[in-house]
Amino acid sequence: MKRKFYVFLPLVITGLVLVSCSAAPSEVVVAEQTAEISLVDGLGRTVTLSNPATSVVSLSPSNTELLYAVGAGNTMVGRDSFSDYPEEVIDLPDIGGGYSEYNLEMLIELDPDLVLAAEINTAELVQSIEDLGITVFYISNPVVLDDLYATIEQVGVLTGKEETAQLLIEQSKQRVETVVDAISQVENTPVVFYELDATDPTKPYTPGPDTFYSTLISMAGGKNLGDALSASWAQISLEELVLQDPDLILLGDAMWGITAESVGEREGWSTLTAVQQGNVLPFDDNLLARPGPRLIDGLEALAQVIHPEVFK
Repeated sequence: MKRKFYVFLPLVITGLVLVSCSAAPSEVVVAEQTAEISLVDGLGRTVTLSNPATSVVSLSPSNTELLYAVGAGNTMVGRDSFSDYPEEVIDLPDIGGGYSEYNLEMLIELDPDLVLAAEINTAELVQSIEDLGITVFYISNPVVLDDLYATIEQVGVLTGKEETAQLLIEQSKQRVETVVDAISQVENTPVVFYELDATDPTKPYTPGPDTFYSTLISMAGGKNLGDALSASWAQISLEELVLQDPDLILLGDAMWGITAESVGEREGWSTLTAVQQGNVLPFDDNLLARPGPRLIDGLEALAQVIHPEVFK
């Protein structure tokens, strides 16, 4: 099971932090009186398309979800191995990128007019694809929610789905406002332990300070136990976990078969308040580990489990 953590960690280790300050969103420029599109991507490169993309390959799950969210799912002609949402994307050609390298020969055969890369992809990979004569747009992980909205706008422009993208942005802002307004009424702040990987139950991995996990937990009315750590992504000792004594344990590793029952059976864990009170719950980590439009779903889901008394 240890292997899985290091596969999904690159999706988040870049330090996505939904806090109140950030650099200005990437510039979006649409040339006047022509269909030509020029945007500055996350690597600072000006990427130009003669027309909105009609055949796209996504190199990350977050990019795939962005494409479908703005109504451009039908432009996809290929995907990376981890893209599995929405379900219909599974039928698309898989060009790798999981436990193996990307299949650039297959990418050439797919002949896309645009490849969407993400921070899980290296600048060297971007260059190697560009060297094949294929246009690549690199999407940086958002740092604040406004950056997420800017990314949605970019994908909408790239695929000619500007109106749908703007509607998605407005809907997302309304949903966030609803959560924030509801949480403003709560009087208690439960301590939340978010488990990423407990292959070693004496030193489980958890998100620490300056992470988007921590910020979303805070926005949802909780206190991230991992904030007591010095590193953003680290293992916490069982001794420190017992000292902090969480009110709620969320199992981001539930998809790997971890259950509340198995947590209670771990040596030393039965003394924790969350275990004794039955507050150990599974959580869909895909809602937080993929820096795309479902981050809003993740915020809502966190708020509902941290403060169920508010979201009945």
